[in-house]
Amino acid sequence: MSTGSTETSAKISVPVFNREGAEVGKVEVAPEELGGKVNKQLLHDVVVMHLANQRAGTHSTLRRGEVAGSTKKLFRQKGTGNARAGTRRTNKRRGGGTAKGPKPRDYEYHLPKKAVRAATRMAILSKLLDKEALVLDDFTASEIKTKPVMTLLKKLKLAGVTCLLGTAGPDRNLYLSARNIPEMKVLPVREFNAYTVLRQKRLVLTKAALEELRKGPPTAPPEPTETTEQKS
Repeated sequence: MSTGSTETSAKISVPVFNREGAEVGKVEVAPEELGGKVNKQLLHDVVVMHLANQRAGTHSTLRRGEVAGSTKKLFRQKGTGNARAGTRRTNKRRGGGTAKGPKPRDYEYHLPKKAVRAATRMAILSKLLDKEALVLDDFTASEIKTKPVMTLLKKLKLAGVTCLLGTAGPDRNLYLSARNIPEMKVLPVREFNAYTVLRQKRLVLTKAALEELRKGPPTAPPEPTETTEQKS
């Protein structure tokens, strides 16, 4: 990703679809409501932070002092005609220790909260600018069934395409209905982050979710819900 930022002031037209997959209109979004610009360097930094925080850091190698074997010198230094050799544990020999190999460590770090929140809104704005977002007029799940969700995706020509469905708040039925679809992820907009938004090819928002985004970034970190992504 190249560095630099992209600013725009022209209103963005986003198509609105109903439950049958038919376009029923458009909604205008002012870029200022989502920050007004996309800073590629900030997006890169925040995505790298999210990826680092997902690392388990459990990798471990044995150093020469930790592998099994004698520390006795293999043979005398001179007179054998061979190259001088030390212990069997040296990293030069098969079965020896690893020189400067990885050890368990914590990769987690955090950028300023304001920067992370700004990056989330930039990621959403970039989806709108790239015509990779759409709005659903109304979509709620009255019961836990995957078929209606999959049918809607097919009508929207999103079957097989990774997409993020943003809701105004936690929707248990919709989350349980969509979790069997590998390409789809359902999250409340208050739990969005730059990595999750950019990782999915398409962004799908309900009208209520779009209005929630227009209110501005949250003033405090979201409380975890059962739809929150778990750290791997």
